[in-house]
Amino acid sequence: MGETYNRVASTSAAERNKEPIREVFARYLSSSVRGTVLECASGAGTHVCHLARAFPELIWQPSELHEAPALKAATACLENVRTPVLLDLRLRTLPEGLQAGSLVGMLAVNVTHISAWEATLGLLEIAGQGLAPGTGFLFLYGPFLLNGKPTTESNAAFDAELRARDAGWGYRDVDHVLRAAAEQGLQREVVVAMPADNFMVVLRKS
Repeated sequence: MGETYNRVASTSAAERNKEPIREVFARYLSSSVRGTVLECASGAGTHVCHLARAFPELIWQPSELHEAPALKAATACLENVRTPVLLDLRLRTLPEGLQAGSLVGMLAVNVTHISAWEATLGLLEIAGQGLAPGTGFLFLYGPFLLNGKPTTESNAAFDAELRARDAGWGYRDVDHVLRAAAEQGLQREVVVAMPADNFMVVLRKS
């Protein structure tokens, strides 16, 4: 596995997709919701900063696999963003300082296909632990397989490129993710088609 979960995704891509991601968030985390959202693999902080400004009533907890000075610097001026924490998804445990069942949301952008399947399983288990029953949502953004197949030729080519780079990487089938999620008490809410042949898989903690 690479040194972080989403370094392959460029900053320019994050800038392009941050607003579509916000639009999906707004359907489920309205201005009346209060609580903490954990972002897994925050990278340079593009998404967490954008969402923290859009949802000032929420507390945002960024995380990364290793120490990330750029992430810490990007989020330092935002009062509703906590200091980034270390999070190895493969360990399947909530970051220190977060309580079981306390999260209103979790977000992972371009993580599932640029990490081992073990990381996705860990992400789902952490969501099962951390999200508030009935009201907590997990948002998984990125490219996925539908019915075992890439949705476009360009996605097929990128999937092949990822697998050549690391045998543990590659697009995950939505149905496989949903089955693994159900084992953690996470139920499908919706799968939203997003720009650039990506999807947002929204899961609710039951």
